[in-house]
Amino acid sequence: MTREPGGHTASAGTIDLDAFTFECGESIPSLEVAYETYGEFTGENAVLVCHALTGSAHVARRPAQDDETAGQARAWWADTVGPGKAIDTTEYYVVCANVPGSCYGTTGPASTNPATGEPYGTDFPPVTVGDWTRAQRRLLDELGIGRLHAVVGGSVGGMNALDWAKRYPDDVDRVVPVAAAARLDPQCLALDAVARRAITTDPDWAGGDYYGEDRPDPDDGLALARQLGHVMYLSKESMDGKFGRRSAGREATREAFPADPAADFFPYRDVESYLDYNARRFVERFDANSYLYLTRAMDDYDLSAGYDSDADALAAFGGEALVMSFTADWHFTVEQAATVANAFREAGAPVAHHVVDSDHGHDAFLVEPETVNPPLADFLVDGVEGRAVTDAGGDAGGRELAPVHSSLFGD
Repeated sequence: MTREPGGHTASAGTIDLDAFTFECGESIPSLEVAYETYGEFTGENAVLVCHALTGSAHVARRPAQDDETAGQARAWWADTVGPGKAIDTTEYYVVCANVPGSCYGTTGPASTNPATGEPYGTDFPPVTVGDWTRAQRRLLDELGIGRLHAVVGGSVGGMNALDWAKRYPDDVDRVVPVAAAARLDPQCLALDAVARRAITTDPDWAGGDYYGEDRPDPDDGLALARQLGHVMYLSKESMDGKFGRRSAGREATREAFPADPAADFFPYRDVESYLDYNARRFVERFDANSYLYLTRAMDDYDLSAGYDSDADALAAFGGEALVMSFTADWHFTVEQAATVANAFREAGAPVAHHVVDSDHGHDAFLVEPETVNPPLADFLVDGVEGRAVTDAGGDAGGRELAPVHSSLFGD
């Protein structure tokens, strides 16, 4: 454990939850869960943060000498979680856990199967968002945390947060799904399927059995999958602003495509350079099988599964909800978020749907803290009556809300 200025403490660790049975019915003898905590637990101030698809437990900054966690050097939501931030770690005890199936410290396909002494590979059981929620509940039990003040998550982490309201409705007071939906639409399902095909058709994938120093990783397939993901996370407006149709230069073209005779004629554009650069970085830190497992978990999630409707799934939830969406996000749209808000409303839960006018696409919840933080901070303190929430038009009655431009909140 380390202590930061202002009494903020941070710790990282792994807890063995022993045997774990997945929703598919298969079991493993030991599920280790990597987690981080920030702040001091007072008994009523615990906030669980659920990470997005390829995130880790490393949600907030820790002292510089200890700021590299499980291969992901940058704290992924450091502008939102930390001392004085929206999820203030001097006020709340924040827990973030890496999900089963991932490769950042929690047991997944790359972990050693004790029965064979070799990595599980595709022998690892299929995982679901529900498995993530159940593993988090068991982790919190081990940490001595019962009822949560809030569960907050972005993207598929928002689905994870919704699953808490459905699965453990008596264990959480406030739920905040950010840039999330009750289920993916067919277009996103299709793109995820193509991304997985890119991995499984890479000859080096070898049916998922590519681990070992003498075997190459399926980097080409994973890189293509990640490039598709990046396109999904951006919007037309943000891509036009970032890249336009600019060329990265003739030398960059020849370097990128040394064997392509057309490289001397056609430009290698900035947008291609961006995708290639981020793909190279990604394959250095992530496991291809984990990408397969986690995208399938996201694709499979349906809030209404086992119930008559989304509202029926949330009927037992007695807390409050803040649903946040972004106008240029076509991965998880404003309309999908409105469906979630309506489900809470029909279930009788006080809810506000906060719509942010943004051109950043799906990544807005990560890169626009000035739009995310005010309503989130006020909701954690005052619920749907929070000032920044009600300033946006949100109320316990759940009116239809007009988009809110980020300039309303200043810098």
